[in-house]
Amino acid sequence: MKRMFVTMSALALAAGALTAAPLSTAPAFADHCDPAEQGQNAQGQNGQNQSGQNQSQQGSATSRQNPTASPTQSPPPGDGGQEEECADLGPFLQDFVDIRQVPPNVRVPRPQRGGSVGSFLSRCGRNENGHRNSDNFIVTPGVRNGAHHVHDYVGNLSTDGLSTDTTLAAAGTTCAFGDRSAYFWPVLRDRTSDANSQDPDRNVGRILTPRVVNLQFRGNPVAKVTAMPRFIRMITGDAKAATNGGANARAQWTCSGFANRVTTKYPLCPRGSLVVRILDFPSCWDGQNTDSANHRTHVLFPDGNGVCPGGTRPIPQLRMILAYSTPRTPSFALDAFPEQLHNPVTDHADFANVMPDRLMRFAVDCINRGRRC
Repeated sequence: MKRMFVTMSALALAAGALTAAPLSTAPAFADHCDPAEQGQNAQGQNGQNQSGQNQSQQGSATSRQNPTASPTQSPPPGDGGQEEECADLGPFLQDFVDIRQVPPNVRVPRPQRGGSVGSFLSRCGRNENGHRNSDNFIVTPGVRNGAHHVHDYVGNLSTDGLSTDTTLAAAGTTCAFGDRSAYFWPVLRDRTSDANSQDPDRNVGRILTPRVVNLQFRGNPVAKVTAMPRFIRMITGDAKAATNGGANARAQWTCSGFANRVTTKYPLCPRGSLVVRILDFPSCWDGQNTDSANHRTHVLFPDGNGVCPGGTRPIPQLRMILAYSTPRTPSFALDAFPEQLHNPVTDHADFANVMPDRLMRFAVDCINRGRRC
């Protein structure tokens, strides 16, 4: 697994007395689309087979939950009935891990003389107003349902598939200090619920509103940062990483209280701990372009020590920290393109900077002076 960087202080916002939601009794459809329920069914079938029941049924149930199977491919066909409807829906039990079984693996680059260690927090709420759609004006501009999965939005109130620099600049915002930037990410769903069961893109379950949304702009450990240009567009992660491979994958999952470890799987958290997503954006700008054909080459990631590639300069790095109260069983999943099978490695996010120039200058000054603003 790639080295991934997490600051313990940021995750502290998600820790504390917040408790995970209890697992409720699920309706019929959710029962067999919920990996936790599938696992229980498989165990029950195995127990019956050991008592002399039908061996072929055991083989089918076991193969669907084979922990060595590739999470990027559909498991073998099941034994028919309702379970067959969700046999290839995903996610699968192998896509989850108990966070206590993940060894500490977080390394934070040591700041060097001349580095920038401050931060600026944009306070934009948790999408309490329910601004959601399945568009993506960065990757599929002008298209409705271009993402084929629902996004949560905070910041700019007008963000949809038809958004332009002009419409974003004229809209209202949920952020403080007039930050009209668009911040968005795929929703997380409680899969013990029947909600959205008829969705043609197979995103089943009840949408979970984050308990914590932390939008932090951070410095660079080896250099001062310069202001990012207004209307720069960025993406992080790969919504199709399960089939594309991991070259652009940036998924980082953990639990509150476990800031020293991250995983690319869905974490199962102990009681009192929240599921946490960490989404780090690239922060080495080419100094010229606000977008590029693949939405990646105009702004790159620094190396493991924080050094930007040649020809680029460091800008404030956006880190999104999203914390959720979820079932403590394998019963939650990201919205995703259907063929991605809700694999946790597909986690991703998008950002368009629509801060007033004076606010961006203030953020840069905070970061370079080592302040927390």
